[in-house]
Amino acid sequence: MSSQLSGQPILILKEGVERKRGRDAQSTNIMAAKVIADTVKSTLGPRGMDKMLVGSMGDIVVTNDGATILKEIDIEHPAAKMMVEVAKTQENEVGDGTTTAVVLAGELLKKAEDLIEQEIHPTVIAKGYRMAATKAKEIATEASVDISVDDDEIIRKVAMTAMTGKGAEKAKELLADIVVEAVKSVSVVKGSEVTVDKDQIKLEKKEGEGIENTELIRGVVIDKERVHSAMPKSVKDAKIALVDSAMEVKKTEIDAKINITDPNQLQAFLDEEEGMLKDMVERVKDSGANVLFAQKGIDDLAQHYLAKAGIFAIRRVKESDMKKLSKATGARIVSTLDDLSSDNLGVAGLVEEVKIGDDAMTFVRDCKDPKSVSILVRGGTEHIVDEVERALDDAIGVVASVFRDKKVVSGGGAAEVEIARGLREYAKGVGGREQLAIEAYADAMEVIPRALAENAGLDPIDVIVELRSENQKRGAKIGIDVFDGKAKDMYAEGIIEPLSVKTQAIDSSSEIAVMILRIDDLIAASSLGGGGAGGPPDMGDMGY
Repeated sequence: MSSQLSGQPILILKEGVERKRGRDAQSTNIMAAKVIADTVKSTLGPRGMDKMLVGSMGDIVVTNDGATILKEIDIEHPAAKMMVEVAKTQENEVGDGTTTAVVLAGELLKKAEDLIEQEIHPTVIAKGYRMAATKAKEIATEASVDISVDDDEIIRKVAMTAMTGKGAEKAKELLADIVVEAVKSVSVVKGSEVTVDKDQIKLEKKEGEGIENTELIRGVVIDKERVHSAMPKSVKDAKIALVDSAMEVKKTEIDAKINITDPNQLQAFLDEEEGMLKDMVERVKDSGANVLFAQKGIDDLAQHYLAKAGIFAIRRVKESDMKKLSKATGARIVSTLDDLSSDNLGVAGLVEEVKIGDDAMTFVRDCKDPKSVSILVRGGTEHIVDEVERALDDAIGVVASVFRDKKVVSGGGAAEVEIARGLREYAKGVGGREQLAIEAYADAMEVIPRALAENAGLDPIDVIVELRSENQKRGAKIGIDVFDGKAKDMYAEGIIEPLSVKTQAIDSSSEIAVMILRIDDLIAASSLGGGGAGGPPDMGDMGY
C-alpha cells in the first residue's frame, strides 16, 4: 500500500501485504461464512447425511455433528474461523444445535448481502439484526412450555430428539433412559435451582457388541486392572480407600549412600524396608478397607501383602478418576496413610474386574446416591463407538440445559416458523430501513425448516408455505414431519428441544453475522510472525 505526496510514494504497509476494502472485503467474508454454513447444512435433521473426514495421518472420522465437522476441518480464512467459533460456543453452552447456529449465521449473512446490494448500509442492517435477535428470543420464550425436572417422559423425548439422525438412533430409547438417569444422579438441587456438572458423567468407550449393550454404571469405570493376580476379582460391600501417596519406601531428596560392611547389616536393611511396607498394608487393613485405589505406585512387596490380606488394589489412577471415585463412593482422598481411618472410606455395592475384549477394566458399581456416574459406550467398531459417544454427549448437554432452565420448545422447525411469523408482525411497527433488516432476519430463520425439508427430499417451497399456513391456524407447535412431509404438532409427536438451544443459536449467529458485516477492510500480513516464508492466505479462494 502506498500513497502519493508531491510525487513521492509513501509506503505504509509492507510489500506483499494483501488488502481488500469496502464491498470487496464484505463479499469475501460473507462468501467464506456461506461456504462453512453449506458444508454442514446437509447434516441437519433426522434425514441429514454424514461427513467422512480424513486426517493428514489417514485417520477417519464419520459424523454428522456440526461442531466435530468444523473442528476437524483445517480452515484458513479468518471469517470462516469465526464461524467455527459459533459452533464451539453452542457446543460448550448447551451441547447441541451447533449445525442450526452455523446454518443460521450463514443465512443471515446471505440475506444481508442482498440488502447491501440495495444500498442499505451495513450498520443499519446490524442494528436491525440486533433488534430482531432480541425480539426473536422473546417470541421463542413466549412459545416455550414450562416443565418439571421430574417429568421423565418429556425429558426422555428431549434426549431422543438430540440423538435422532445420529449413529446412535437405533438404540435411542435405551440411551435416552441412560442419559436422563445419569443427569438426575449428578444434579444438585438448591431450592428451585438445579445445577448439573456434566464432567461428573464419564463416557468410557469400548468396541465390541452392539450399541444396545451400552450401560449406565452407578459408580465409576476405571480403565485399569488389579495390581496382583492373587487379589480377589470382585469385592461385594466394598469399603474403599483413596490414597494419593505412593505405597513405596521413600527415596531421599538428595543422593545418599549407605555403607554396608557386614552381610547381617544388609539383611537388617532389607528387613527394615519390608517392615515399612508391611506396616503400610496393616494401616490399610486396620482402617477396614477391602479396596484400595492409589494415585501413585504400589511396591511389588506391598502388592504381595495386600493380596495376602484379600484387598483389591489398583495403582496409578488418574487424579480426575480419583475425584470421580470420591464423589461416587463418598470416600475422602487422603494424602498419607496416617490419615486413613474408617471415617474416610467410601462404599460401593460391588467392585469387580471385568475383561472386555482384550482389556481388563475395573467397575465400581451400585454406589449409594453417587454424584459421579459412568456410561460404558459400546458399538461394533471404533467409528460407531465414537459417533455414539458424540450423540450421548449432545443428549447429556440438552438434558442438563432442560434441568437448568425447565423450558422447552417444539422441534422440527416449529420454533423457527413461529419466530419468523412474530418478526414479520414486529417489523411492521418498526419502520425505516431497519424494517427491511428485521424482515430479512425473519426470512433467514426459515432456513432451518427449509434445510430439514431439502435433506428429507421434500420440496422446500411447498413445506414452507404449508408450515406458515398451519402456524397461523394452529399455533407455535406446528413443525415438519420429515418422514411423511406433513405439518404436525411436534410437541405431541415428541420432537422437543430445550429453549436454551434456540436462544443460544440466535445469540451466537446474530452476533457473528453483525461482526462480519461491520468489517470493511481485510488486511493480510505478508508472512506469519513477520519472518516465515510464504505470502498471505489467498483471500480469493478463502484458503478453503
